[in-house]
This record gives sequence, structure tokens and C-alpha cells, in this order.
Amino acid sequence: MKKKLLLFLTAYLVMAAPMTAQVNLDDDDDDTEVTDDDEADGDDDESDTDLPDGNEADDGDIALPEGMVSEMDSLILDWNKRQYLTQPDGDCQDTGVSPEFTKEEYIHRLQRLPNVIEMPYNDVVRKFIDQYTGRLRRSVSIMLGTTNFYTPIFEEALEAYQLPLELKFLPVIESALNPTAVSRAGAAGLWQFMITTAKQYGLEVTSLIDERRDPIKSSYAAAHYLRDLYAIFGDWTLVIASYNCGPANVRKAISRAGGVKDYWQIYPYLPRETRGYVPAFIAANYAMTYYCDHGICPVRAILPAGTDTIHVTRNLHIDQVRAICNVPAEQVRALNPQYRTDLIPGDAHACTLRLPATAVSAFIESGDSIYRYHADELLTTRREIEVAEAQFKQPTKGRRGRNARSGRRGHSSRNAGGRTATVRRGDTLGAIARRNGTTVAKLRRLNGIRGNNIRAGQKIRVR
Repeated sequence: MKKKLLLFLTAYLVMAAPMTAQVNLDDDDDDTEVTDDDEADGDDDESDTDLPDGNEADDGDIALPEGMVSEMDSLILDWNKRQYLTQPDGDCQDTGVSPEFTKEEYIHRLQRLPNVIEMPYNDVVRKFIDQYTGRLRRSVSIMLGTTNFYTPIFEEALEAYQLPLELKFLPVIESALNPTAVSRAGAAGLWQFMITTAKQYGLEVTSLIDERRDPIKSSYAAAHYLRDLYAIFGDWTLVIASYNCGPANVRKAISRAGGVKDYWQIYPYLPRETRGYVPAFIAANYAMTYYCDHGICPVRAILPAGTDTIHVTRNLHIDQVRAICNVPAEQVRALNPQYRTDLIPGDAHACTLRLPATAVSAFIESGDSIYRYHADELLTTRREIEVAEAQFKQPTKGRRGRNARSGRRGHSSRNAGGRTATVRRGDTLGAIARRNGTTVAKLRRLNGIRGNNIRAGQKIRVR
């Protein structure tokens, strides 16, 4: 019951459609396959040139994952977090300083984690733990509150693909749990999908829609991708590394290490950021579990009101929703992060819109009026445009003759009585009127035409 309540809470903030409508789990005969040439998500612009063949890395060659160096406190600016995250409980006092623990205590705590994925202790892992429990402790406090919204979604997706649930902490190092995060390389969303991989796993990415930012759809796509990577490597630490730098780079590192399939053995031959990626993942699992031992106080999450979804089959602007349904535009955007602009492109295909339950009722009751509200101002894309014709013809140079004097067949020309046009085969008065920026009634009046009786080759006045 508690889990269902958390899922409902999460849906308020992030779902863009009911979960059953969001994902179609593939069977074992799925034809989607990761190959060695596939790009990874995250900063996959790292190349094997970062570390020449045969060189070994020292601690200075470790790069922090991008999710760890972003400005985490900016997450508070997000509408959802401003509305539903508050200061920590008064009985939790964050001293701002992490206590000192022995190596044995860290080893013992890591071994106590109920995980399938191996999480050993070493000096590199310790440095990342110190980052999360020291300089980034404020960020951990915010992310602990945010997990109340996102963790149920991650766990449902991972469970659907029968994957280790500790992978739910991958978005901590990928995006700091920010659904609108975009990396330097162009990866986006909680799971930091590149466009190529996102489309391979069924996510729509266009100028108007980016489902990489949809927490539900992207979580199922990420679980699918992780399952396929495990089918290649059969080792979860190698899967995590390849999620960051791509399976091709991991295979190169394995080859350089003499064929051994062990992350810690191929470690010196991986791209710089990937060398810190698995240690950061282990440290994130540690920090998000043992935060109390380090005096980190989670921000509190407040239970939001319920929401519902509707299907939009015509173009709709968020300002139309704001005005008719009395919902702040900022809230509509926060509930529907997959839309890159304020236009919901229902004309292209049915789109899902999530709103507070009371606003859904107002939307339904409005009927077509919501689509008509200031449509001329908000929906400015023109469906049909007449091509303008020159008002004055340029003098014709060179060969003189009938065409030079009167213009090409079917085009309008001027004479003493005004502007004329030649009727083309198959022409109608309506077609001639549209070409010349006039009306059928005016053509009939200028030419004394009754009905629609015209013939090919006939010259008629258009002005």
C-alpha cells in the first residue's frame, strides 16, 4: 500500500500518461540490440585518446561525472521542488561536517548494502564518498527529498526488466535527479540519453517533444538498455561503465587489459570520466543509504494533490490551458516536461497532457472553447499561404513576340482596361480568384459572367 501511495505521489510530478500506456515491455525475441558501435549516454564524447595505449592512470586522471559538478542547489529553482520540498525536520541538525570513520567501518557498511552489484572499497571509492558526504552534502540532502518522487518510478521500471534495484541510483550521478538536465554532449533527462540511443529505445525526440525528459518513459527505456548491455558483458560494473562511455570503449579497454573482463583491471584503459563513474555509483549508493551517519538531513517532501491525464488531438498552447483551466503555466510545464515549447502538437498525433484533477474537469467541460481561446494569437503557424505576385512586371529584354508582350500563358497581364489573366485548361473561377488575390464575385462582376461558364484561352479581367 505504501509503495502504491509513493507511485501516486510520483505521478503527480512527472507522469505524462498512465504507466500502462507509457511502455510496452519487449519479449525475449526483441529485435532491439546494442552493438559495439552504439553510442553511450552521458558524456560519450570521451575517446580512447584520453589515455594512450599502455599508460596507466593515476588519481589525477579521474574526472568527476558531470552530474556531480553541476550546480545542485539550482534544483531548488525547479517548480516541483519549490512546491513540494521544504527544509529538513527541526530535530535533524546538519553540522556541515562529516565525522571521520575508519577504513574497516566503510568496508563493513558497503558489505551490508542489500545489493547484487559488487561494491568493494578502495581509495578511489573513498574519495567519491568524501565528495558526497563533504562538499556535496547539501546536494545529497536535496536529492534525498527528491527520491520520494522518482525512486518508485525507477524501481518499477527496473523490476519490470528484472534488474538489480540498486541501479536506481544511476540518475544520481547522471543528472542529480534533474529531469531537465542536459550535458555538454547533448544527453538529456534523468537518465541522460543521447538522441540516437533514445530513438533506438522508442523515445520520441523532435523539435517539440523530448521524451528523454519524461521520467516514466525514459526509466523504462533505460532499464531496457541496461538489460541489453548486460547481455553483452554479463558483469554489472562493466554494464555501468558502458552506460557512460559506450560498449565499444569498454571492449577496447578489455582488449588493452589482455582480455580480462573486470572493471578494476581495465580501469587504467577507460576514458577519464568513466574511471570515476563506477566509484561514483558505489559512493552514491553509500551516501544515499548512510547519510544519517554523516549528519546529512534530507529535505522533507510534502504529499501533493492528485492529477489525471487527457489526450489532446489538436494543437494546444499552454496559455490556453492556463486561462481556461485556471492552472499556472509553470505548473503545466512542470507536470509535462516532455514538451520542449509551450505548444502541445496534437495535430501531429495524440498527445498526453497531465493536469490537476480539478483542472481536467474544467478542460472537459470547456469543449472546443479551449482550442479557440486566442487561437489567432497563440497558434500562429499558417496552414496555407498564397504566393505573392509582382505588382509591376519587369521590362522584357531580348526576343519580342506574343509572350514578351502579354506574358506567359496562364499568367496575368495589364492592358488599358486593367489587369487580365488567361484561363488555363481545367481552371475554375475560384482557382483564378485565389491566384490573383480577388474573389469569385468580383470576377463575375468585372467580366459579366453568369454562373461558372469560362473556357480555356479566354482572357478575363482580374482587377
